[in-house]
Amino acid sequence: MSIRSPSSGGPRPPLALIAGPTASGKSGLALDLADRLAEAGRTAVIINADSMQVYADIPVLSAAPDAAERARHSHRLYGDWDGAVACSAPDWAAQAKKAIDAAHADDEVPILVGGTGMYLAVLLDGIAPIPVIAPEVRDEVRQLPVAEAFAALRLEDPESAARLRPKDGQRIARALEVVRSTGEPLHRYYGRREGGMMDRVALHPVRFLPERSLLVERSAQRFEHMVEAGALREVAALLARDLDPNLPVMRAIGVRELAAHLRGEASLEQAQEQAQIATRRYAKRQSTWFRRQPPPEWPIAGTREEALSHFERLLG
Repeated sequence: MSIRSPSSGGPRPPLALIAGPTASGKSGLALDLADRLAEAGRTAVIINADSMQVYADIPVLSAAPDAAERARHSHRLYGDWDGAVACSAPDWAAQAKKAIDAAHADDEVPILVGGTGMYLAVLLDGIAPIPVIAPEVRDEVRQLPVAEAFAALRLEDPESAARLRPKDGQRIARALEVVRSTGEPLHRYYGRREGGMMDRVALHPVRFLPERSLLVERSAQRFEHMVEAGALREVAALLARDLDPNLPVMRAIGVRELAAHLRGEASLEQAQEQAQIATRRYAKRQSTWFRRQPPPEWPIAGTREEALSHFERLLG
């Protein structure tokens, strides 16, 4: 899902956006921007747009801002969901709209920061008005093995199948249940999005994309710090809850790898290496998405100072 450009209109309240891959330093950049806004006499509220930082169970593994960072400026939507409850893009967007509207009502500047492109697309552009899926169809589709569901999707909705990876079970099931329940392929609904807020805010976006070599270095260092800061305890607590392994919180980078170590299936060094590899791969996918999908007028910055320079109009 790409993000469109806003239409023209009258004066609108500001919304800063810092988007980019994991381990890029977005949270630190958001704090720097909030500091500069404070120097200009404005109050900022930092709003999370990361699909893992929403969960209370994994503040260390998700690299959520710590207590000291959160004390510097107000933060919203960090750790607001229990891991037993999946936070979908529409779920998050509904709460993000409330947080943004509350900030504007208090004459504060909201700063969205995160790397979950689907979250941002749903918030800014809205979501397709897909009808309620018949329960019997959903149950039937969700019971299919991923390979079988993908084969069925290639027959019933080849356009959706062509856009999806064969192992992306969640999106494959979604597309298949839509075409079976409504008789229309999923892409026809995507052209009719509703509920976005792009046209009622003055968006000040930056795509923060440091050099890949720097991301690789930060990814390695960050996971080492996570282990030292208590990531093993977080994973042990998740395993003790016996949650559904398909829940998003159980698929966070580091959970599967450290769980293997806790079960005696891998050394800590092996688990850490696998998690670092997964982080690098994820950061690469995110970087590719943010280079290709947002509107071309969204500026790209590789350093903090370069990124902050793009917020001059907001700071003025």
